[in-house]
Amino acid sequence: MSEVGRDQVLPTLLNADHGRSRDEPEIAANIATQLEHMGLSTWSISVLRRLRDAIGRQEPDRVLEVGGSIGHRSAWLYDLFAERPVSRFDIIEQGAKFGVILHRLQTRYDASSWSNIIVNDFATLCAEEKAWKLTTASGVGADERRLSEAYDAIIVDAPLSRLANDLQHAMGLLSNNGVLYTTEPETPVGEYDELDDDGKAKVDGFNAWIKFVQESQPNYHMAFVPLFGGTIVAFFKR
Repeated sequence: MSEVGRDQVLPTLLNADHGRSRDEPEIAANIATQLEHMGLSTWSISVLRRLRDAIGRQEPDRVLEVGGSIGHRSAWLYDLFAERPVSRFDIIEQGAKFGVILHRLQTRYDASSWSNIIVNDFATLCAEEKAWKLTTASGVGADERRLSEAYDAIIVDAPLSRLANDLQHAMGLLSNNGVLYTTEPETPVGEYDELDDDGKAKVDGFNAWIKFVQESQPNYHMAFVPLFGGTIVAFFKR
């Protein structure tokens, strides 16, 4: 990243790395099968492969994944970090049952010394982080903080209804050379009934996403990379 201008960082990072295997890691493949049985969605193999390539090329030291689910994407990252270790990898998942599964995945990679599974709502954690920043300025409560003060790479996977809000919180945790990764949400189609709260939440969430992108343009370089099964979106400070 130090060898190119800031406006060329994202295009450089998001190129395919042909030196890496195109095959899905074995543990990730097993989790993908489990996802199908549970009726859960995940990012496409093409998107995950390119995310793995980008983070591998970036070589971050502290990584945060928001929305770990049962660990499909996490397994890709653990597999990458087995080759090139990081000092910290935090995974946030709101569901307690999924948190148990993530802990098992963490154990399989023997990563408990440098990886943390945090079962909580991301917005709540960020609010706690702001409060702790006020108290830890004097050294009080420093051991109670569950998030790092800054991350070099943050991956956000959230329902459309709260995607923009989670991305906004994530930007506040980026290091000066940090990169924020997510995927472009699908555009809601058709009309929804006035009593359809889910439909309204999706439309409101998509409008919030558009607003977030527009408001980020002055301060962040952005990249949209269309791939099979999804589009990676990345943000990097100007």
